[in-house]
Amino acid sequence: MPPTIADVLPRKESLTERTVSVGRQVLAGQQSGLRGYLAFVGPAVIVSIAYMDPGNFATNIQAGAKYGYGLLWVVLLANLIAMLFQALSAKLGVVTGRNLAEMCREQFPQPVVWVMWVISEVAAMATDLAEFLGGAIGLSLLFQMPLLAGMVVTAVVTYGILMFESSGFRPIELIIGSLVGIIGLCYLIEMFIAPVDWSAAALHTVLPQLANGDALLLAVGIIGATVMPHAIYLHSSLTQTRTPVYDDNERRRVLRFSNQEVIAALVVAGLVNMAMVMMASSAFHAGHSDVAEIETAFHTLAPLLGIGAAGVFLVSLIASGISSSAVGTMAGQIIMQGFIRFRIPILVRRLVTMIPAFIVVAVGVNATNALVISQVVLSIALPLPMIALLMFTRRADIMGQFVNNRLTDITAMVATAVVLLLNAILILQTLGLAIPGLPAS
Repeated sequence: MPPTIADVLPRKESLTERTVSVGRQVLAGQQSGLRGYLAFVGPAVIVSIAYMDPGNFATNIQAGAKYGYGLLWVVLLANLIAMLFQALSAKLGVVTGRNLAEMCREQFPQPVVWVMWVISEVAAMATDLAEFLGGAIGLSLLFQMPLLAGMVVTAVVTYGILMFESSGFRPIELIIGSLVGIIGLCYLIEMFIAPVDWSAAALHTVLPQLANGDALLLAVGIIGATVMPHAIYLHSSLTQTRTPVYDDNERRRVLRFSNQEVIAALVVAGLVNMAMVMMASSAFHAGHSDVAEIETAFHTLAPLLGIGAAGVFLVSLIASGISSSAVGTMAGQIIMQGFIRFRIPILVRRLVTMIPAFIVVAVGVNATNALVISQVVLSIALPLPMIALLMFTRRADIMGQFVNNRLTDITAMVATAVVLLLNAILILQTLGLAIPGLPAS
């Protein structure tokens, strides 16, 4: 394959020397087993938090409260689409040694690159707005503190997590992985507390149906905001500088490990999202179908399922907000560095992405409305990285023998068309424009 940027620029290792050593031993056939596999685990775990962020909390609660288990199949479909694009993003990084933002800078005209960078920066701010507010809402409800105070605590904690980057990505991977584990454990507990109708849940997971036009619009919101722009950019970066690979056989093995991790990590994320819907369905659907906000869900959960269930819900929300906010800041660094070759201190990056959230709260904007607006901004920004990723991974001059096969190409193109169509519907509906066959807001 032709030389890559990784071949000609100084290499910054993203892992500890010990982890890199174990990875090299696995590729050389000198080590196997669980310990060897764990050396390749990390990137998909980090990006999986994008699919369990506070924006998902609000959408899933509304889906379960209003339509019971009826939209579980939408959550499954959204998760399958996410798996495909995260796998393609990881493949781009492994095969080329470059991340998606760097590839865009190399392959597109400079005016296009600058437009993509600006839109991606706006998307990074919108992402952090949702994630930052989610963590702050959880802290303010759990500890009875003002929302602004919760935001300050969230900012300090996420900055502390990001400081571990100076020791490589491995410590951050372990921290984020632990927070993902906390979220999963919280919803496992919720499944034991909430009276879930398991047979109905299983049926609606595989039986597509939409009760009415409003259900379609909610399905649009679930799918249209699932594949996150920052997660696509970040995943390719996390795989580009991990364990060194020296030939196509080693790349093939790393890709196999990567695909396995993507499936495992996003299965967990999908199960957490389904658990959110099932919890909301069992708790709210029968008598509180109007529950649509995180704060309302907390106050309604306490008398229905007990303060323990409400507390577990908030713990999962806080873990989600803190971890996803840290990951969003990491993605922002990658986007800026990849598009314009400029890197700023992590504290400045943290300030850039969280200032809009403080402004929103300071001027009195409803937190849930801000979450909705942020999802629309993400929907507008999403087509750029999705289309660019498809363009690059189907080009043999870039991917060599790892170019997408026909089935992958067709599946990815159909998935892209579906997501972009649903995003367009979501944007038009949010703006209050009439859509044939659908009610306007």
